[in-house]
Formats: sequence, structure tokens, C-alpha cells
Amino acid sequence: MMKKQEDVLEEICEVGRRLYNKNFVAANDGNISVKVGENEIWATPTGVSKGFLTPDMLVKVDMEGNVLEGTWKVTSELLMHLRVYKERPDVNAVVHAHPPYATTFAVCGIPLDKYIIPESILILGHVPIARYGTPGTQEVPDAVAEVIKDCDAILLENHGALTCGHDLFSAYYKMESLEFYAQISFNARFLGGARELSDENLRKLMERREKANLPGRHPGIKYKNI
Repeated sequence: MMKKQEDVLEEICEVGRRLYNKNFVAANDGNISVKVGENEIWATPTGVSKGFLTPDMLVKVDMEGNVLEGTWKVTSELLMHLRVYKERPDVNAVVHAHPPYATTFAVCGIPLDKYIIPESILILGHVPIARYGTPGTQEVPDAVAEVIKDCDAILLENHGALTCGHDLFSAYYKMESLEFYAQISFNARFLGGARELSDENLRKLMERREKANLPGRHPGIKYKNI
């Protein structure tokens, strides 16, 4: 059932507050969008802290970025969101943030590709890095398009992270899962490095994922011993 417009707008504000309260964004960083029709997308404005969003600040645009409703200036990263929707017709929400641990891997050019936590393996798989692009330019959506077709979470080189999903909370929870995965991976390096799961255990997890029919795209698993 289609959600009421006021519910969609409130959910965007709620996710903004969660991103801010978890320190996934600082100051006016980050952006959120939700696709509500074939040619209608609600997005956050530029220059506003995600922790203090109100529904009247949100802007509705079409798939070409033309403003349909709202008086605020839409996020400068709108091109990136629109490109995700064009590449992924199954996606209805996009979240971009700068969670500290995930962004640490992004600025170091290190993908999250170690299979160490069952939940991360099931939900995310390995998380690739999209090459660097200047924020707000066509470079970023072009880079995102190269990797987003096969996964729901990516790192943006020297920038941050992006997640997407069939609805807004799905996209947001993937951002939480991504940051948790990054934090555990970071901490494990100080204890000699994480122990990866065996191929046998990875196959079992993938069988569980298939049986559960989890939504979204998953990059699969690169087995170590084929």
C-alpha cells in the first residue's frame, strides 16, 4: 500500500535524526532520498543538518532533477541519487553518509571484503569502493554506476558511504550494518587480523540467504579455495 506523503516526509526526518545522533554525519553532511512514484523523488535540502530536518524543508524532484514541490534548494548530491534510481529500478531509497569507520576504509582505499561476520555476509557481502569523484559533479554518479548494479552498499573513495534499499529503513539499516562491519574490521586489525569464515561456512550462509529470499542485490561471495 502506498504510504501517505506526510508519513514519507516524517520518515526522512527520522532517518536524518538517526544518522546525526549516531555520528554518521557531521554538521550539514549527508543526504537522503525516497522514490515515491515513477517520476517523483523526495530529497533532503542542501546546507541543513540532518539532525534538524523538518518536513517543510524537503524537496520533491523528478528523475531529471527538476523541482516539483518545495522551496528549499535540493541536496548538491542529487545527481548521485538519481543515477542510483536509473541503474536500479528495484531501489526506492538512497542514504549517503560519512560514518567514521566506513569512511576510514574509504579514505584508505580499502574495500570491506573480509568475510568475518555472518550478518554482514548475509546482508551486504563484500563492499566495493567507487572511485573518487568531486562531490556534486557528474564524476560521482558515473563512479557509483560502475559498482551499484550488484550491491546495496558501497564505499565512496575519499568521501563516505552509500546504501540503498527497497524502502528507506532498509537503506538506513544497511548503513548501520556497514558501519558495524567496518568498526569490527578496524578493531580486529589491532589484534592480529580477523579470521575469515571457511568456504564451507560461507556456502551455508549463502544457502540461508537464498532460502530467506532477502530483498536487494548481493554481490555474492568470492570463495578462497575453489
